[in-house]
Amino acid sequence: MSDGRIEGSAGGELRLAGVLDYQSGPALRRQGQALIRQAKGTRISADCSEVERSSSVGLSLLLAFTRDAQKQGDELVVTGLPEDMRELARVSGLLDVLSLASETEGAV
Repeated sequence: MSDGRIEGSAGGELRLAGVLDYQSGPALRRQGQALIRQAKGTRISADCSEVERSSSVGLSLLLAFTRDAQKQGDELVVTGLPEDMRELARVSGLLDVLSLASETEGAV
C-alpha cells in the first residue's frame, strides 16, 4: 500500500497522490489546511490525477479543503478526479457541491 501525500506549489495548486484512506486522512487534512492558508488570495486547484485509490476519506478531504478555501474568500477547483472518486461523488450527491474543472481545463 502506498501512503497518501499532499504537496503545494506556488500559485495555489495542491497535488494529492497515493492512497487516501482513514490512515492517511488525518495528516493530509492538517497539511492541506496549512497549504490552503498559505495560498490565500488565489484560486486554489486540487489536482487528484495521482491518487491511486481513495475511500470516502478522499471526498471528505476535498469537501474540507473547499470549506477552508471558502472561509478565506477563495475558490477550490478540483482537477484530475479519478473515475472511482467521481462515481462515489455522484452516488453521494457531491458532484454539485464540489467545484470540478471542466474537461477543457484538464480534468479527467
